[in-house]
Amino acid sequence: MIDFEKYSDERICVTVPVTLPGGNNDVKVFMKRTDLVHPVISGNKWYKMKYNIVEMQKQGFDTLLTFGGAYSNHIHAAAHAGKLFGFKTIGLIRGEEHLPLNATLQSAVNNGMKLHYVDRTTFRKRETNEFLNSVKGKFGDVYILPVGGTNTVALKGCAEIIDQIDIDYDYICSASGSGGTFAGLVAGLQGDKKAIAFPALKGGKFLEKVIYGLVFDYTGKSFNNWELNTDYHFGGFAKLSRELIEFTHEFNKLNNFELDYIYTNKMMLGIADLIRKGFFKSGETIIAIHSGGLQGNIGMKEKVQKILGRKDQ
Repeated sequence: MIDFEKYSDERICVTVPVTLPGGNNDVKVFMKRTDLVHPVISGNKWYKMKYNIVEMQKQGFDTLLTFGGAYSNHIHAAAHAGKLFGFKTIGLIRGEEHLPLNATLQSAVNNGMKLHYVDRTTFRKRETNEFLNSVKGKFGDVYILPVGGTNTVALKGCAEIIDQIDIDYDYICSASGSGGTFAGLVAGLQGDKKAIAFPALKGGKFLEKVIYGLVFDYTGKSFNNWELNTDYHFGGFAKLSRELIEFTHEFNKLNNFELDYIYTNKMMLGIADLIRKGFFKSGETIIAIHSGGLQGNIGMKEKVQKILGRKDQ
């Protein structure tokens, strides 16, 4: 088994108090800095991927095949993990090839990942037996890791985050894309405390079924101490507004570290809004998970500048 401590000391993922734009009132807010765990395999990607790497090697595979979009944090991290731990990587990318490659995909290529592009209709069928059989027929004997690195193996690593939080709290909050990180947190809580997921995509209600299934498959249990809040997607995945951008920049200044533009900023604005609305009560303590993804900010800069340049936003 790989000694992951040679590559990262998870104790550097400190839990720090944060100040929200507009103030926290009497609610204490902390952030678990999993973004610090590794400079490239950042945040939740490290926790999701480490036991999948162990499982892949245990089963005798030397190649990992996975999926993602053109700006995918997961693709970026998986490629670097392959280079770091010595296995081959293949990325099936949603959509058509665009040259020159963006920073995310160029980094993946630089780290040895072979990219193949899949049209959006076919990409939506990626979990069907027909599609998976075609992948094996084309690429041979490979370890297949789903979008976002989410499977029951990934939950084991994410569940460990709970044991690394060294202060008492009432709520734990996480942004959510594919549901795996949050499902791991729920599994780690084992029914204790309360947990809220903030989907970063529009129509995220479907994640309820996904998370329930992942947690049950991993633990054999169902828990009722968690919920989704789908009110803070800001129009959909990777969508931004002037309000969200200005909140993000103010948060960064107040706390001297960055949020990403796709996941954690939406969650933190949601937490701030729920504090103002009285959802979180005076004296309660919230832990928010910083899930990394800062590499994606490079690709979002043009969109940010465009929105800030519009007087109607």
